[in-house]
Amino acid sequence: MVEEEPGDGEESPRPTHPPADDEVEPRSFGVPGSAPGAEEAGIAAGDASAEVPSLVAAQARRRREWRRRAMRRAHRGGRRAAHTARRLARGVEAGQARAARGWLAFVDWFNRRELSENAILLAFAVAIGLVGAFGVVAFYRCIDLAFTVFYRWTGNVLGRGVLAIYRPLITAAGLAAAWAIVRSLRGREGGENVAAVQLAVARRQGEIPARPALFRTLASAVTLGAGGSAGSEGPVAVLGATVGSVLGRAFRFDPERVKVLVGAGAAAGISASFNAPLAGAFFALEEVLGSLGVAAFPPVVVAAVLAAVVSRAFLGNHPAFPIPAQYGFTLRREVILFYPLLGVVAGLVSVLYVRTFFGVETVAKRLRLRPWMLPVLGGLIVGLIVWMSGGMLVGYGHLAVRVQVFGRMAWTTLALLALGKIVATSLTMGSGGTGGVFTPSLYIGAATGGAYGVLMTQLFPRLGLHPEAYALVGMGAVVGAATQAPITAILIVFEMTNDYAIVLPLMMATVIATVVARHVEPDSLYSGWLRRRGEHLEHGTDRDVLAGVRVDDVYDRAAPWIRADATLDHLMEQLGRADRTEYPVVEEDGALLGIVTVAELARAAREAPSLGAVLLAADLANPAECVTPADTLLEAMRKMGVRGVGSLPVIDAETGRLLGSLGRAELLAAYQRVVARNPHPGDPHPAARS
Repeated sequence: MVEEEPGDGEESPRPTHPPADDEVEPRSFGVPGSAPGAEEAGIAAGDASAEVPSLVAAQARRRREWRRRAMRRAHRGGRRAAHTARRLARGVEAGQARAARGWLAFVDWFNRRELSENAILLAFAVAIGLVGAFGVVAFYRCIDLAFTVFYRWTGNVLGRGVLAIYRPLITAAGLAAAWAIVRSLRGREGGENVAAVQLAVARRQGEIPARPALFRTLASAVTLGAGGSAGSEGPVAVLGATVGSVLGRAFRFDPERVKVLVGAGAAAGISASFNAPLAGAFFALEEVLGSLGVAAFPPVVVAAVLAAVVSRAFLGNHPAFPIPAQYGFTLRREVILFYPLLGVVAGLVSVLYVRTFFGVETVAKRLRLRPWMLPVLGGLIVGLIVWMSGGMLVGYGHLAVRVQVFGRMAWTTLALLALGKIVATSLTMGSGGTGGVFTPSLYIGAATGGAYGVLMTQLFPRLGLHPEAYALVGMGAVVGAATQAPITAILIVFEMTNDYAIVLPLMMATVIATVVARHVEPDSLYSGWLRRRGEHLEHGTDRDVLAGVRVDDVYDRAAPWIRADATLDHLMEQLGRADRTEYPVVEEDGALLGIVTVAELARAAREAPSLGAVLLAADLANPAECVTPADTLLEAMRKMGVRGVGSLPVIDAETGRLLGSLGRAELLAAYQRVVARNPHPGDPHPAARS
């Protein structure tokens, strides 16, 4: 058959035989048996695929190299920074060393000037008064700030009406914050309260570490601002005392001078806080220094006066608790009957206050709670008590004693306020809060005196009694009894009232309250705190040292004595051969008959010169307080104070025979020897102090 040729426009049919080799079109699959050019294409593709990992590896190498260079640069930079920091630290240390050497050189130059002791103390008292006053102002500003944070800002968020419901929670938060601040000290001692200042004066040569005192002052501001029941006098007294201690130690003064400056600082703090310079000065002398020494009086008074002047410029010239009117007594029977009875009541209330205060502290230590839970629990209870009182127990960050209100309330309500203040203050201080106990004592006394005055007014309506006057007298009576500082209590109430007519009943009630409280409860708020920590101090006097030394260790066994049959003429001849003012008179068997003083001998010789050969020592001898070798120096000191004598006979306890004499010189020398051997007796961890 003849095959037809395809015509125009017809599709050529697919060939039925394999095409020739030269007819096959090139294909770029790169597989065996492919068309010509496949090998070259495969080689090119293989080269491209081989370049990919090499590029990745190169990039990885470049990244590693960059990281190595960056690390080397960072290491070099770190070494340069460390070197710079070391150089800077060495420079700072060198600067500090130069400053320290310069300061020590200045101190040595200052101390070599041989300035008058009074001039130095008065000049430093001026500085302490100024710094102490500014410290009090700053402390009050911190209280205001804490109150703003806890109450004003919270009130803006919650609303004023709802804020009262949340008061327990706010107080709990404040006490927890104060506890956290104190806890950050990690157990460092110093600056806890007025009793701690007493301890520093009596045992630690006036050394008060600054950092713990500042931290506890800040914690006190938080406690007060959050609604805790505490006082401001403790922190400000500690703050002022710390200023005096730091200045005294910075100038390397001797311990006695440092102690005086500590007292001046405490006086400045109290004076600026209460606007009561007289009470501040006597508080420092009575409670901190423990004596009314002539040497300490001028600097203490100067510091107190300057602090009051400066504080008035910032806080105003008004007492801490404004008294709207003067209240005196209208009947003599009030001073004779009503106010002494108020003194008895105030003394018993102060005993309740002291025992509740330390009882809560004891119970708190026995509770098995996590440390942070105790301030929270205590704050909740305190906030609830304050909420139930309508806020009358704490005021607005600063305690306000509304004496005029206390005279118009029911006596049962006032009694409940006094009891509530006792419980709230004890819980605040015992659960982790910090602050003072002096100011709460004023409130408790005002409520107690007001309740007593209202009750007397109801019982005797025709006498025209003023319950407000009893509230004021109650303030002084409870303060004097609870702190065992009656002089300070009398003066502070007098300075707050400027009413001399109230001084007589105030003195009567305060003294009686102090005697009653001391008879029922030997501890005060200050001495009890010390005694529970193994210390025995009272009004700045170290009783523990004196109580640990026996008379047998120090008395003079060769002290002069007088025979009972010695005549007055013979005694006058021997008068100038000894340096004592009291002489024991003994009988032939050595038994003590009494003592005779130089003043009595001189008076007898002057009044009866003709009887010089007749009068015998036995005729002039007076009964004497005696001690035995087993007695302590503390007992001997008390007996010297009772008789007002400079020496005591030492006798055998069984036979009554004279063994020797103990004078003030021997007593003081023994005290100084014990303190020199152990500057911190009773301190179990001297290394823990900062």
